[in-house]
Amino acid sequence: MATKGQSERVLWGETGVPVSALFDDPYFSLADGLAETRHVFLDGNGLPGRFRPGFRIAELGFGTGLNLLATCAAWAGAGIAGRLSYTSFEAFPMPAADMGRALAAFPEAAALGAPLLAAWAAGARRFALGPVEVEIVTGDARGTLPRWASVADAWYLDGFSPAKNPELWSEDLMAEVARHTAPGGSFATYSAAGFVRRGLASAGFQVERAKGYGQKRHMSRGILGEAR
Repeated sequence: MATKGQSERVLWGETGVPVSALFDDPYFSLADGLAETRHVFLDGNGLPGRFRPGFRIAELGFGTGLNLLATCAAWAGAGIAGRLSYTSFEAFPMPAADMGRALAAFPEAAALGAPLLAAWAAGARRFALGPVEVEIVTGDARGTLPRWASVADAWYLDGFSPAKNPELWSEDLMAEVARHTAPGGSFATYSAAGFVRRGLASAGFQVERAKGYGQKRHMSRGILGEAR
């Protein structure tokens, strides 16, 4: 379990997949991380079909930035006018060199990644990628999310495995996710852990289990219900 003040260190195995030294968990699928992102977070939130000008996405766990780049590509492909807001909460930012190495595994994402990598290496945590306004909120989400002054139309819940990073999946934090979700907003996550689904349901989401990506049988997604 990681403790406050620790810095992330990325381990690189023979597969070329980056693994968190703090959580002993890979940053993306051993199969195809970009396809996993699209299946879980975009499709799981009904995107890009729900995109509209001013749409707001929030994320727990920025990691390599792959979810952000996949979202930028989907926004561009949808041809939506206006701007998209993307806010991510990250306690242990990945070093820029490791981020570049991780994204290089996905040529489509890497082609979009140069502005992200430049901003990241410069220490910027608020920047624009074309029409996408990005803010990375660093620090423990249990402290930063309650102070966030906005809400999201869609959430990407992409922390490390609940078994290895339970703090990011607590019932209290899921309640904060719901509190910072617009009416009718959604969430999606690769996790199908029972306590995660129960926490989200308790927070007011209508939770359903869906088909996971690759060898993972299930994932979870849901819509914020009216009853809170």
